[in-house]
Amino acid sequence: MNNLKPFDQVRLSTKRLLLRPLESADAQALFAVFSDTKVMRYWSGVAWDSIDTADETIARYSKALAENESLGLGIVDSQTDELIGTCSLFHLDEQSRRAEIGYGIASASWGKGYMHEALTALINYGFDALNLHRMEADTDPRNTASRRCLERLGFVNEGLLRERWIVNNEICDTSFYGLLRSDWQTHTQKSS
Repeated sequence: MNNLKPFDQVRLSTKRLLLRPLESADAQALFAVFSDTKVMRYWSGVAWDSIDTADETIARYSKALAENESLGLGIVDSQTDELIGTCSLFHLDEQSRRAEIGYGIASASWGKGYMHEALTALINYGFDALNLHRMEADTDPRNTASRRCLERLGFVNEGLLRERWIVNNEICDTSFYGLLRSDWQTHTQKSS
């Protein structure tokens, strides 16, 4: 992973979306996404209650990008130029060529296939440019939409981590998913 384009220069385009580094001008749109209790219902944290959290998140993402520690990108609707969510590869393990994938999208954009489109581009980048061998994801087992998205992408449910999170005094399990490079190659061949 050493001979890569710096993460802060990564831009991924799809038919309807642009995945790009977050900018300070994205703070209001980012806050709108992650202050929505519907979006945060199954998240491992609480809904944001201050625009400061958006500013801090953008600064944290920017620092991690500049240091090639993690690849956190905003998801932008190409037609409207509106930030509608984020996706990321983080906890990059160079020796094992493994990373975790994370994502969140505005509730107004649910059910339109945007996350599938964004994650397809991110997964391709992870396996091709970063030469990853494995990607991992975790989701609340009650989050049917997230589970379906992962499964449509070829992720395999590898188990349940019981009572992993406590958010707003609610104890939640985690469904743990994995995607191997060979799974992705098979999946994309079937999809072609």
